[in-house]
Amino acid sequence: MTLNKDVKEEKHKIPNAVCAVVAEVIGQHYYSHTRLNTMFHEAGASGEPPIGNCVDKCTSWLKRCNDAPEIDAFQVLGKVLEHYMEVVAGEPLDHPQRLRIEKTLAKYGLRYLQGGVIMGDNVAVPAKSLKDILAQHDLPAVQIEFERALADVQKDPEASLTAACSMVESICKIYIEERNLQKSNKETIKDLWKIVASDLNFDPASVEDEDLRRVLSGLSSIIDGLGSIRTHAGSAHGRGRKRYRVAPRHARLVIHAAHTLTTFLIETWQSKIN
Repeated sequence: MTLNKDVKEEKHKIPNAVCAVVAEVIGQHYYSHTRLNTMFHEAGASGEPPIGNCVDKCTSWLKRCNDAPEIDAFQVLGKVLEHYMEVVAGEPLDHPQRLRIEKTLAKYGLRYLQGGVIMGDNVAVPAKSLKDILAQHDLPAVQIEFERALADVQKDPEASLTAACSMVESICKIYIEERNLQKSNKETIKDLWKIVASDLNFDPASVEDEDLRRVLSGLSSIIDGLGSIRTHAGSAHGRGRKRYRVAPRHARLVIHAAHTLTTFLIETWQSKIN
């Protein structure tokens, strides 16, 4: 029993190679003990700053987080990387050092997500309820939830597709509840979206620009498609109709469409509040 527990904990440690590469890139980039100390403390690292040069300091701090049971080392890693992966101005997205970090993470089944999140098969990402996500307008959390749907797309595309569609449906229900809107007798994704779209003024007729009007019209088409493909991919409906065989690429298309629509919903709601 003790051996199994140790193995499980080891899986949730930042690999040494990741610590080394991140420390080298971050330490050399900022080259400031004060800045690095602030970054690590704000990211959740505790205790006195390690001694040594900037690279050694970063390495020691990451390894210290690995050994501290009360600290989520991957959370610290994500928040430290956020400063570099997203805040560095004037550098292209394919900057060699940024790609080096991404390649090293990928080698161990990890990847960086916008918002300072490290995700991987052996990394337990704290899950938020959709209600919390919507109430806080937490777009990084939305991204994580859709990443969960994508995680099994190769192994079970139909389940991933269904998860993404259900998520849109659930978010619509939560929005209607939070806004105290009149509910429909039907709770299909199409009927739910109709209520939400009306409240958020997604009516294409209200937009003067012809191109934007077409994009808004496309949202309704996406909703129709999400409802239909989930129904027909999950089970046969109607005699003589063949069941859809969903390929991973089809599931990814549906998931990304659902994610785009959900993000637009939250951003629009946030703009109305502000």
